[in-house]
Amino acid sequence: MKKTQVMAVLNVTPDSFYDGGRYASVTAAQQRAQEMMAEGADWIDLGAESSRPGSDPIGEQEEWRRLAPILEFLPTLGASVSVDTYHAETARRALSCGAAMINDITALQGDPAMAQVVAEAGCVCVLMHMQGSPKDMQQAPQYEDVVDEVCRFFEKRISFAQAQGIAREKLWLDPGFGFGKTVRHNLQLLQRLEVFKQFGLPVLVGTSNKSTIGAVLNAPVDERMAGTAATVAIAVAHGADCVRVHDVKTMAQVVRMSDAIVQGGCDEHG
Repeated sequence: MKKTQVMAVLNVTPDSFYDGGRYASVTAAQQRAQEMMAEGADWIDLGAESSRPGSDPIGEQEEWRRLAPILEFLPTLGASVSVDTYHAETARRALSCGAAMINDITALQGDPAMAQVVAEAGCVCVLMHMQGSPKDMQQAPQYEDVVDEVCRFFEKRISFAQAQGIAREKLWLDPGFGFGKTVRHNLQLLQRLEVFKQFGLPVLVGTSNKSTIGAVLNAPVDERMAGTAATVAIAVAHGADCVRVHDVKTMAQVVRMSDAIVQGGCDEHG
């Protein structure tokens, strides 16, 4: 039975929208990483720069200062590590420390050297769609057809990546739920998620605790687990290959149950 993968979000930053500051210390981040592995994470996605709406970028030096201590620790857990960065030098250093994936919210547009770093490493690379930048992406996002426009974006970025020497089979796609989209746009992405399977590449979906869930449910950020579970189940049903989540234990169960329903069975009796 196909298993939808679970990517655990580990933010070592003081200003992330959901868990800002909670894992900013090395000790807290290491402890949370251990918990995530025990709770069923297939990947740990490590980020040191917040990409919440309105956030300001940080420099590579500060990004690496935050990342380095936990990157040195994660391989001891046997974790598959993704690093959420668009800085080429940060990516190069992270890959040399054992990271296996670069999760680039700019789809290789944020740093002209990133494509070469990824190509030379032969690592997995996530290409995410974003309209604008984190600083301004939610000011007035507009699309004629959000799914169609994201597809056209993917066509261009896949072609670019391959032209830079990145093997097609190393690419993942993320439609960028919450990145330059309204509530309606985000819901349409989930409704029509299977359209992105046309590229024959893994599709990553990150809906966890985001503002669209808060808007639909009128729920603050710490009361969005049920809404997140609904989006995760729908994403699995519509073909997601991996879901990016904060609440690993609960969402891993949602994924496992959704997989069993979608695929019509499981390995257990009953």
